[in-house]
Amino acid sequence: ITVIDLSAKVASWCSEYYANVKDARDDIERLQRETQGLKATLERVQSLCDGPNGVKLQKSQSLREAVKDCTKQLDQLETKLEPRTTNKLMSRYGMRALRWPLKSKEVDGIMKKLGNCKDNISFSLQVDQELQILDIHQKIVLDKLRSANNAEFDSHDEEHNARCYQGTRVELLRQIDTWASNRGSERIFWLNGMAGTGKSTISRTVAQTFADKGDLGASFFFKRGEGDRGHAGMFITTIATQLIQKLPSLAPHVQNAIEADPGISKKALKQQFDTLVLQPLVKIQTHPQKSSSIVIVIDALDECDREEDVRTIIRLFSQVKQITSIQIKFFLTSRPELPIRLGFEDISGKYEGLALHQIPEPIIKEDISAFLEHQLAMIREDYNKSVAQNRQLPAYWPGHTTIQSLVGMAIPLFIFATTVCRFINDRKCGQPKDQLAKVLKYETRSQASKLDATYLPVLDQLLVGVTISERRDLVEEFRQVIGSIIILASPLSATSLDRLLGVPEGTVDSRTDLLHSVLSVPSRPDHPIRLLHLSFRDFLVDTEKRETNPFWVDEKDAHNNIGYIT
Repeated sequence: ITVIDLSAKVASWCSEYYANVKDARDDIERLQRETQGLKATLERVQSLCDGPNGVKLQKSQSLREAVKDCTKQLDQLETKLEPRTTNKLMSRYGMRALRWPLKSKEVDGIMKKLGNCKDNISFSLQVDQELQILDIHQKIVLDKLRSANNAEFDSHDEEHNARCYQGTRVELLRQIDTWASNRGSERIFWLNGMAGTGKSTISRTVAQTFADKGDLGASFFFKRGEGDRGHAGMFITTIATQLIQKLPSLAPHVQNAIEADPGISKKALKQQFDTLVLQPLVKIQTHPQKSSSIVIVIDALDECDREEDVRTIIRLFSQVKQITSIQIKFFLTSRPELPIRLGFEDISGKYEGLALHQIPEPIIKEDISAFLEHQLAMIREDYNKSVAQNRQLPAYWPGHTTIQSLVGMAIPLFIFATTVCRFINDRKCGQPKDQLAKVLKYETRSQASKLDATYLPVLDQLLVGVTISERRDLVEEFRQVIGSIIILASPLSATSLDRLLGVPEGTVDSRTDLLHSVLSVPSRPDHPIRLLHLSFRDFLVDTEKRETNPFWVDEKDAHNNIGYIT
């Protein structure tokens, strides 16, 4: 700190004057002691600024003002103490030519000002330390808010999940952005669509866009079978925790609410929302500098376990118009299932909605085509880098006609396009050209069932080259292993599943080896195996496919099997 150098200079001048001027030694000594005391205080500030809380300390407005005033006083004093004796006299008589430039009353005034500087700095440090203690207490209280693991859009679990490919969903994303920025629009935007139409991909893209602009308040991605992400038990507290990070002025209000009711995190959803979100937002001061909205992104609301909770959440969100301090908006996605439709009927006229099936087919076709062209080109390039030249795919592979055939099979399901690309790129199953041929065999079947065309190419390869008796055993083992994976409340690792099912070690790994295009199978056996998309579970347990899908899983039997084993 420059001010320390100034205090050292002043103290040094005092020493020189004390040694060479005899008629003002009392004043000089008093001023020297005061300056040295101030220097010690400033060195303490420097030490604290270099410590672990230094960044916070440097941001202290009161401390900055106190140091600024101290610098001003020392600068003026140093100017007064600097000798004005001519160089000629100094060279002839040395320091004996020095004359003390201050009168006793001036010294008294300077002493008072320097003492005030020292007191102000010490007081600022004390206040800052008390604030830090309060901050620690606040953190201890706020830590009582339970938060769902990996529920945020940018969590590790969501890290590798898709965002909208550049140049796709352009009009839809523009519409969402316009809704968010329009202060006169409704506070809720509901995007709905059937399984596999790309809702979660859109949600991740929307959340990332708002985060990049500084407008994302919170996000929660429901996911059935993923522990706390599969129910609303920690939903409100997770949202509240993220909102505090975005709007720190909420912290004391939420802290007061928790101290008033330490068990609030376990209370009814309405009470949690009122206490931890709505009322703190109502109480914070207006943010005139924040002209845009703060958007909260909620994905896959239909994957929240209890239907009553879903309707309650929708109803609670409609209350945010009470908040005038800042404009809070909610972007929600879900399937158009009955409980959710009823929930939105309850708040009719208080939301904006869009169904993905309402988007004109030519736009969807163009987006899926762009995605497939890009992904298949990447697959071709990666494959060609890894094989000898005589095995490489031609530069035109797979060709416009083939891509359009895949697009026709996919519309309107983006999940078909993403699953097919993973399947074609799975080298354990075969080379891309052969994998693509397997998919195209289901082209006519895709007109009857999009999910059949999406998942049967992946599953049917398991039966290639096996005898009737082997097929029976393989399907039974599939139902035991994969049936367990799709109905578990929380995902388990391959090692844990082997033990749970009482099968030889490595059985789960071998049964999932060819299913990487529909399951997230980690390389480490102690990491959990997850569904890549809930529609795979829907496909396997669909009772209408009991006679036509050889891999059909009886959901009740799968639950009973797990219950019996445990």
